[in-house]
Amino acid sequence: MLAAVEIYNKPNFAYREECFAILAINAWELIFKARILQLSNNKMSALLKYQKRKKANGELSEKLYRVKNRSGTYMSIGLFKSADLLESDYGDKIHKSVRENLELLCEVRDNSVHFFNKGFDISKVVQELGTANLKNYLTLVRQWFGTDMSNYNFFLMPLAFVREETKVKAISMNSDERKLIKFLRDKTKSSDEDNPDEFNVALHLDVKFSKSKDDGAQKVRITNDPDATAVTLSEEDIRDKYPWDYDILTTRLRKRYTDFKANQTYHDLRKPLEDDERFCRKRFLDPAKTSGVGKCFYNPNITKEFDAHYEKANK
Repeated sequence: MLAAVEIYNKPNFAYREECFAILAINAWELIFKARILQLSNNKMSALLKYQKRKKANGELSEKLYRVKNRSGTYMSIGLFKSADLLESDYGDKIHKSVRENLELLCEVRDNSVHFFNKGFDISKVVQELGTANLKNYLTLVRQWFGTDMSNYNFFLMPLAFVREETKVKAISMNSDERKLIKFLRDKTKSSDEDNPDEFNVALHLDVKFSKSKDDGAQKVRITNDPDATAVTLSEEDIRDKYPWDYDILTTRLRKRYTDFKANQTYHDLRKPLEDDERFCRKRFLDPAKTSGVGKCFYNPNITKEFDAHYEKANK
C-alpha cells in the first residue's frame, strides 16, 4: 500500500491511477490472507486453492486437490475468495462499503491491466475511490492487528487545479471508457446514503481556500465573470471566512481603540461595510431567500476600515 501511495504521489507520472489500483488491490489481497493466517493459527493450507480432479471414467473426484500453476507451485486463493472465506469460515465481518469500494477499484484495475485509462474524469473518480480505500485499509489494520500506522504518510495528494477546463473536456473517451466512468459514478452516488461510521465506498473531493503567505501557494481571485469556474461556499466555509458576529466585532473594536463607543456613529460606519462581501456575509433563516431578517457575520479584516475614524489603543 505504501508503494501504491508513493507511485500515485509522484509529481509527473502518467500511469498513476492504473498503478495505484493494481498495487492497492494487491495490498488488500495480502491483508485478507494475513487475517486468514491469523485466524487459522498460521496454517498455509488455509490459503491454497483446491479443486476436484476428473477421474478416468470422466467423473469428478470427491477429494479436493491443491491446484498448481505453470511453474508447479501451489496456487493461492484470490481477493474476493479470501474475503468470502473470512466471513463464511471464520465469522469475520467485512463492511459492505469495503466490499463495494474494492469491487469498483477492481474495475479500474482490470481496465488498467488490459488497456489504458485516460482523462481527468477517471483521475477524479480514482482519487475518490482511492482515498476511501486507504481509510478503510488503515481502519482494518488497526482493528485486526492492533497496528497504528499513523506514522506513515497515508494520503493521496490532491489533483492539481486545471486552469483551462475546456482542454480537459476536449479529451475524447471511447465507449468502453465512458461505460467505466458511468458505472463508477453510479455506484459511488448510490452509496452516499449509507453513510457508514468507519468505512466508505468513496470520499468525494472538496476544495477550500485559505489565506497563505507561502510562496508556493496557488493564487486565486474573486471575479464576476459569468464564464469563470463556479465555487460554492458551504456553511462551514462561510463561518471560516466570516467567524465574527456583531457582539464579537463590537468587542474587538472596543479593545482596538481608546475612543470607541457603540453609538450611532459606529452604526453609520458599519452599515455600508455590510454590503461589501470582503467584510460581511449575511445569513438568512431561509438560505434560498436573500431578503428579510438575517444575521451578519464579519471577516476580521473589517477592523482596518475603522482605523481612520478611531484612535488605536496600542500605537
